[in-house]
Amino acid sequence: MTGQRDRWAELTGGQAGEEYARRFARLAASGHDVHGEATFCTALLKPGARVLDAGCGTGRIAIRLAELGHHCTGVDVDASMLAVAHREAPAQDWLLGDLARLDTLGLDSDFDLVLAAGNVIPLLAPGTGPAVVGQLAAVLRPGGLLVTGMGLDAAHLPLEEAPVTLAQFDEWCARAGLTLRQRYATWSGDPYSDGGGYAVSVHARAAV
Repeated sequence: MTGQRDRWAELTGGQAGEEYARRFARLAASGHDVHGEATFCTALLKPGARVLDAGCGTGRIAIRLAELGHHCTGVDVDASMLAVAHREAPAQDWLLGDLARLDTLGLDSDFDLVLAAGNVIPLLAPGTGPAVVGQLAAVLRPGGLLVTGMGLDAAHLPLEEAPVTLAQFDEWCARAGLTLRQRYATWSGDPYSDGGGYAVSVHARAAV
């Protein structure tokens, strides 16, 4: 662990798992599509791909990706969120860990896709963003993809202002050997326009 609390922990005290799960259960019951991220990622993958859900929370996306035939590992620093994931899908791989210290978890460096959805990047501990992106890039196979979704203003974040800009994030990715391939405004693939409040980005590790 880095010894510094991430912004998510500051907001929730690390006890948000059950309420977070109930929130998405209510959305699903009301007819909302709660699988947009998984659908988006599947369109980028070959069947049976290896996926790391970084900041997996209660496992909503990783569980759906597994249902679609992919091999998914989830990592999160919030034990209350992982408890829900374990309960919902006990046979899947769920790891408790800090994304800034991903190298301590013994993961292979052959993931086809690493996903950081749900504002994982903006809610990291201050100052750890470049290290986390470097750790995520390091577990990708050559040609593998880093897919992120992040709010860029207060309307799309549980914060008063965005702690990271797209330009900063792209710089972190470039330092980690990743190149921007695509950027969208939503998980449905709507085009992104400069100044938008939310961005879904696909960065690729160079193929050997």
